[in-house]
Amino acid sequence: MAAATKDPRKFTLASRASQLAQVQTNAVRDALAALHPGIEFTTSFMTTGGDHNQSQALYLLGGKALWTKELEVAMLKGEVDMLVHCFKDVPTTLPDGCEIAGVLEREDPVDCLVVRKGASWKTLEELPDGSVVGTSSVRRVAQLKRKFPKLVFKDARGNLNTRLSKLDAPDSPYAAIVLAKAGMVRLGWGDRITCDLSPPTLLYAVSQGALAIEIRAEDDEARALCRSITHWPTEWTCRAERACLRVLEGGCSVPVGVSTKLRQAEGEPHVLKMTGAVTSLGGEKHVEHAIEAQVHTVEEAEAIGVRLAQVLKETGGKEILDEIKADREQKIERAQVNGEKVDA
Repeated sequence: MAAATKDPRKFTLASRASQLAQVQTNAVRDALAALHPGIEFTTSFMTTGGDHNQSQALYLLGGKALWTKELEVAMLKGEVDMLVHCFKDVPTTLPDGCEIAGVLEREDPVDCLVVRKGASWKTLEELPDGSVVGTSSVRRVAQLKRKFPKLVFKDARGNLNTRLSKLDAPDSPYAAIVLAKAGMVRLGWGDRITCDLSPPTLLYAVSQGALAIEIRAEDDEARALCRSITHWPTEWTCRAERACLRVLEGGCSVPVGVSTKLRQAEGEPHVLKMTGAVTSLGGEKHVEHAIEAQVHTVEEAEAIGVRLAQVLKETGGKEILDEIKADREQKIERAQVNGEKVDA
């Protein structure tokens, strides 16, 4: 009697349920399906803690795990096989049993300015003194306060659709908002971008613009599939940035900005140039440094990120981060005393 043939495995990709997350997950699914037409790839979408709490500043919430924890629980239970993340939202230290197995080619990682519909302003410099600019990122606020002290920066939470609706509402307090350019481009809303906010005006978040695929560490099949669509230059630069952030113990609510370039010349070693900065919440203190060196492996790229973090800490960054940590703890304590909900 002939042995029964085993049905081919089906892989389920999961992410948050926002429109952007779904677009990104579908793009990863399509990339995998194009290379592996004999394998079935499906999708699943769920709401995370970060989606539930849309009112409090990210600064007071529980860090990047807010976006990934529920997804990781489902994956470790075997309910799904791969998680698709904006890489900037992934904690630099993953839970036991999880790993990043794939990194797709990075979109332009810069931030961008989007002004209210009907407004004539084209740049931050053109905004009248006292104009309110919305953003959910203390990194953006810290750096922009330093360069634009006459503007007012106010927290703006929610997915991209929600933030744009808040901006364009008749009673909106915002003259403009600052967003990651990559998300706007992926949703096909590039025409709403007023201008880019590129380095040195604004250093971007670690791994911003890149998509990462997380798997169970023992899942060799999933790993091989993820490696087949990995863009190694993006992986090298993002892992260097994440190594820097890991040493600085930063998260999405800590004002650490980076700018990284990997130069590739035929027949020559790759050269990685990485700039990093730590800025106080009010913008008064700012530490910035750059390192440029040849790299032959992703581990050497990560080592540059570690070196950069050490230099930043030694030249004033540690004091800034210690002040930020103390400030957060005080605000959380006050919120708890006042009976406010704080998921930290």
